[in-house]
Amino acid sequence: MDSRLISGAGREFIIKDTHRGLYYEDGKLTKVLEAGRYKIPPHKQWFKELPTIECMLVDIRERELTIKGQEILTADKVAIRVSILVQFRVTDPKAAIHTVDQFEDRLYSDVQLAARRSLASMNLEEILTNRNRLSEDILSDVTESANGYGVAIRRADVKDLIFPGNLQEIMNRVLAAERQSQAQLVEARTRAEVEQIESESRAEITRRDASADAEALRLREQAEAESLRAKVDAETQAYEQRAKAAAVLEGHPALLRLAELETLRDLAKNANARLYLDLERGRVSHDE
Repeated sequence: MDSRLISGAGREFIIKDTHRGLYYEDGKLTKVLEAGRYKIPPHKQWFKELPTIECMLVDIRERELTIKGQEILTADKVAIRVSILVQFRVTDPKAAIHTVDQFEDRLYSDVQLAARRSLASMNLEEILTNRNRLSEDILSDVTESANGYGVAIRRADVKDLIFPGNLQEIMNRVLAAERQSQAQLVEARTRAEVEQIESESRAEITRRDASADAEALRLREQAEAESLRAKVDAETQAYEQRAKAAAVLEGHPALLRLAELETLRDLAKNANARLYLDLERGRVSHDE
């Protein structure tokens, strides 16, 4: 137990933040001292007897306690040796010193018995696959009683787990087989995932190619339709212009005659063009 008794009239002492002081007057605890500087008063003052003062320093820092090499029978009668690491701190210095004789020894015994009870209810397979259960069982079993003597347990973990020699060899073989089986399972899953990804990639490429072909065909058909529509629009506009010109010429014979004369002038420039005059009707035709 990390505690120290300070006594002696007139003695000065310092309590650090890591400790607390139990202040006794004639053996009776009167207060708990926080961190600071203190002085023990003298025994006498003006011929008057004063109480004898003592101060016990108690460490309140978190610390570790190792429960070593406990041989325990499991539920399926397998003898194993287990070491447990406990992390704890004193939260109530008065209870830690006054409630039990040695709080670290008491904590050691409580954790030891809790571990025995827990492991005795578990078979070997459960111990191997679920060590956390042991820690949970110890905390559940000991936390309340430890609080009763001023100690808070932070965690209790299995530090070492030792099996009989022949059992250890068998377990090593089992674990090796399990690791190999897991590796094969991972490999098979990886291969299946790769094949699935490749299949999905091929399907996606095929889908994209089909989509691209369909889009190209649509664009080509659209271009052809637009070209045909433009051609029809051009021919329609030409027909409309000719119809308008014919209507104008029909309503204005002079313009029609002027157009004929311009045509004759253009034909006159061509040596191969032949003109035919219809004197009776007053019309002229030509032939190239």
